[in-house]
Amino acid sequence: MAQNRTEQHGTERAVPRRRRGGAGLSREARGARAAVARATRGGACRQDGGGGGGAAGRWRRGRLGREARASLAAFLLGASVAALPLALGSPPALLAAPGLRGRLALALHVAAVNGALLLLYPRPLYKIAVRAGFLGFAFGCGLLLSAGRSAWRHFGWYMCSLSLFHYSEYLVTAINNPRSLSLDSFLLNHSFEYNLAALSSWVEFTLEKLLVPEMKQITWLSTVGLLMVIVGDCLRKAAMLTAGSNFNHIVQNEKSDTHTLVTSGVYGWFRHPSYVGWFYWSIGTQVLLCNPICVVGYTLASWRFFRERIEEEEITLIHFFGEEYLEYKKKVPSGLPFIKGVKVEL
Repeated sequence: MAQNRTEQHGTERAVPRRRRGGAGLSREARGARAAVARATRGGACRQDGGGGGGAAGRWRRGRLGREARASLAAFLLGASVAALPLALGSPPALLAAPGLRGRLALALHVAAVNGALLLLYPRPLYKIAVRAGFLGFAFGCGLLLSAGRSAWRHFGWYMCSLSLFHYSEYLVTAINNPRSLSLDSFLLNHSFEYNLAALSSWVEFTLEKLLVPEMKQITWLSTVGLLMVIVGDCLRKAAMLTAGSNFNHIVQNEKSDTHTLVTSGVYGWFRHPSYVGWFYWSIGTQVLLCNPICVVGYTLASWRFFRERIEEEEITLIHFFGEEYLEYKKKVPSGLPFIKGVKVEL
């Protein structure tokens, strides 16, 4: 079963240890704390995709550990598939109609990359490297498709966007919060629903390409989708970098001494910038593919998902930070349309 995930918050100033019994909190904050107790009774509250925990300990940011170095080398090695046309003296659009020679070259490249990773890295690092290498290979194949003029060109943009999103999740986590780093940081096993949504978009694109090929050649619309993807992913990564070690893909049910509330940078624009980025990134991928059915489906499903998760997450954040978070909540919007977050009753 795939683990649920959470966006994490932090702030420049340290937050003191929680007061016991709610002493000194306003009536509103005490009401929120009571709501937390009711919501979490019988089990820890879990969240998905982005916001409110922290990690114990402090790490130097900007330093690449061996996991990050191995993943980066493997990603670049996998992406070197984009150089195959030069090696074969073939046109850049190798994957549009590769023929036997092209397919054999791709198979040999995959085998060579996997063999190199097996020789270079022991088993723990190999597990990281093989995933990064696969994402790099997908990125390189996307570049090859993007270089052509076929109906698959925009799908190449999509492959680059999807593979880079998942790899950068791991790399930024490795730089920002290595204590929380794991294979799950690639988000490749996010959830069954996530994988089903991706598969649905591939099926829709393929069927519409076969039945209505001109629908997949609306370059201006795909360009709009690509811009949504780029801006959304940049916003998410900015949130991760701003939060630093307070960002964790797995929800933190216990507040550590170093867990702080971030209100600067992109967190001054939105309370949940990571969710906002992911929301528009996911919709942008379907605009890019010119998938009308999935555009509607992704929008509705993502909006419902993030509405529920933000409400659950803010219960935990109020529990962690009390009145400080309530004041922040009043001043800064969630960032997602028609989503105000958890309602606190007096």
